[in-house]
Amino acid sequence: MRGHIGVVCAGLLVLTGCGSEAVALPEPVVVTDVPAATAGGVCELLDMPTIAKVTGTRFIISATSKHRKTRTCVMQTGTASRPDLALSVTPTSADAQIFADEMRPQGAKTVKGLGKSAYWRTLAAGKGYGAGVEVGWLSRSKRLMCLRYQFAKGQDTEAAEALAPKLVALAKSVESPRS
Repeated sequence: MRGHIGVVCAGLLVLTGCGSEAVALPEPVVVTDVPAATAGGVCELLDMPTIAKVTGTRFIISATSKHRKTRTCVMQTGTASRPDLALSVTPTSADAQIFADEMRPQGAKTVKGLGKSAYWRTLAAGKGYGAGVEVGWLSRSKRLMCLRYQFAKGQDTEAAEALAPKLVALAKSVESPRS
């Protein structure tokens, strides 16, 4: 049975005014860089300045969640739900051969030098979002890890393919002695 590492969705903080009166924001609004690690969980494995340099996208929101044994970190720009970046981590007893045979999606390309076994693949655009790229790997510490970048609506598979080597490099920076 072929499968892939699922990504748990996280909510986006929405700022709204209450009552019938408009709420005035101070001018100008200052956005400060808060490390992704402040969200805790697997967000601690991600570095927003590195992600901005690699992807060209400045994420300012990070949220973490846990579903059963899977821990996820999702990042967004704060202006829209896409683009987004998600990292999922799940403990496993699978070895490199099982990962390659059973967990690597059909059509995925092999990545060398990342964990015990790894792949990358592009994701088709859908309703409301553009194409994406996913890097999945079995870490040296026996965890299934998946790093996924989903573009905003209008971006095609060519954009995802161009981002793939950069996302692989980002995944390699996440894979460390602690992962």
